[in-house]
Amino acid sequence: MALLEILEYPDPRLRKKAVTVEHVDKAIRRIVDDMLDTMYQAPGVGLAATQVNIHKRIIVIDVSDEKNSPLCLINPEILDFEGNAETEEGCLSVPGIFEMVERPEKIRVKAMDKHGESFEMAADGLLATCIQHEIDHLNGKVFVDYLSNFKQQRIRKKLGKQHKQAAKQKQLKTASAR
Repeated sequence: MALLEILEYPDPRLRKKAVTVEHVDKAIRRIVDDMLDTMYQAPGVGLAATQVNIHKRIIVIDVSDEKNSPLCLINPEILDFEGNAETEEGCLSVPGIFEMVERPEKIRVKAMDKHGESFEMAADGLLATCIQHEIDHLNGKVFVDYLSNFKQQRIRKKLGKQHKQAAKQKQLKTASAR
């Protein structure tokens, strides 16, 4: 399995809408496996293909404490939702940032699994939030889009500083290795 590079906000590739997976084959299963490895390594509880610059409608999730219950949703579609819940969200593409976001509390979703089998499931709590968050990525939306313009600009500045510091440290490591 390969670890994939996770795009970071405000990378414009995060805004690209994912296309429907026409059929699940060996290549799609390999993408799912690589996405799971990447998500677990990061570590995170969810990852959309868009976040790793693969613009197909694939998400992987594991909200279990033991990290042993991977869930794959290919071409996920929310069929129904109810209630409202405000929960703190973070994102592998927006590292170190956590903000409150309001979303439906319960959902019913239809998708295909890693083997191309269709299924429906109900979700609430963290799983419902995670599914909605990852489907947003497939539609070119990032959770910070739910925040005020002021907060979005503050997050861009903070991440810009983090990127500059990381680049500077990489440069110092390279220079000291010579």
